[in-house]
Amino acid sequence: MNLNKIHNIYFIGIGGIGMSALARYFVANGKQVSGYDKTASEITKSLQDSGVSIHFQDDINHINSRFLNSKNTLVVYTPAVPSSHSELSYFKVNGFQVLKRSAVLGEITKQTTCLAVAGTHGKTTTTSILGHLLKECNAPVTAFLGGISENYNSNLIINGTEVTVVEADEFDRSFLTLSPDLACITSMDADHLDIYGDAAELVKTFMDFSKCIKPNGKLFVRNGLPLEGITYGIEDDSDYSAKNVKIENGSYVFDVKTPNDVYKDFKFNLPGRHNLSNAVIALAMALEHGYPNLELAKGLASYKGVKRRFTYQIRTDDFVFIDDYAHHPEEIKAVYQAVKEMYPNKKVLAIFQPHLFTRTQDFADDFAESLSRFDEVVLLDIYPARELPIEGVTSKWLLDKIKNPNKKLVKKEELINEIKKSCAEVVLTIGAGDIGEEVKHIKEALSIAN
Repeated sequence: MNLNKIHNIYFIGIGGIGMSALARYFVANGKQVSGYDKTASEITKSLQDSGVSIHFQDDINHINSRFLNSKNTLVVYTPAVPSSHSELSYFKVNGFQVLKRSAVLGEITKQTTCLAVAGTHGKTTTTSILGHLLKECNAPVTAFLGGISENYNSNLIINGTEVTVVEADEFDRSFLTLSPDLACITSMDADHLDIYGDAAELVKTFMDFSKCIKPNGKLFVRNGLPLEGITYGIEDDSDYSAKNVKIENGSYVFDVKTPNDVYKDFKFNLPGRHNLSNAVIALAMALEHGYPNLELAKGLASYKGVKRRFTYQIRTDDFVFIDDYAHHPEEIKAVYQAVKEMYPNKKVLAIFQPHLFTRTQDFADDFAESLSRFDEVVLLDIYPARELPIEGVTSKWLLDKIKNPNKKLVKKEELINEIKKSCAEVVLTIGAGDIGEEVKHIKEALSIAN
């Protein structure tokens, strides 16, 4: 596929976080971009503001005629779109070039120096740190992010086209389309078992991904994972390790030990050891690629984070409201660790919206164990996303497994009143579904109350 000869790009599922980053990339490169999505959102509005035509009804008649020319139109779709989708079926039947998002990303990165971040947790934060570090070093980089960067208010960073930074997504085995020069694997905890069947198959696929690295490329792995590579960690014997870690005014201050040297006095403003680990691997990949440690230290200190990744909505001496995308038991444990490290003596209320019936079913006991750690727990109904209900798999079923007696199942419309009843000093909203849409309403209500 020669992207230079393609003038029109049509996206089915354009509002997805990965799809919208691609759409922004093609707009920036002078292509005509249009698309469909099921519902309007802040992302689709932002794309429309940049000149992208988007409609929200699955109907060929809503597509601009210029995108119905199979000779110069590429159609990009996300695996979340069902095969019965009428627009997708039309393009496939009528001879259009139709590719998954991951395949297009593979094509874009093929002619670049590609730095890929894989792992069941930490991809988005690590990718955004790495993209920001390279941008601050004035590298000719394009970074595709799986979240909205607080530094750029976008899921795309563009400062050139010679280097690409991408999330290597394990869902649907998408990352096997990539051929990175440098890659890291942050974690391989069981997830997406509706795709993989069991954890062993997931691990095997990560091993397959490690073989996609170019012949002279390098693989970085978090210390303890069952893969050979350059290791990284915190206060351990890894090849790259954070040493002398301290917390000063809510920020981490640390040194970085490399295979050849020790670089001192890095500052990182995100809480949580999981985030510190993400910073270490981003620094390791940037250092290994040849960028100077002093510029990287300046870049890391100016990194602000990703929206919905431990994002402070309210932060006063007496009350804190944090929103986080965590939707897996290990991610919830990481959020708990971060909260308790920053606010060790404060009462914490966690509001969790489970994401997917299959994930809730597969990890119910682990979810219950991780949620039981908080002082109070409120559950919302399961967010189905692409799935149909599974009999017996409900938030009530999950609630019954939580051992903490301070627990409750609440409807979204009752949530604000329920929060106001609590005497918690720290409130957390957690989940990957539409709980994020409730955050602004909660923030407004709690700002008035506090």
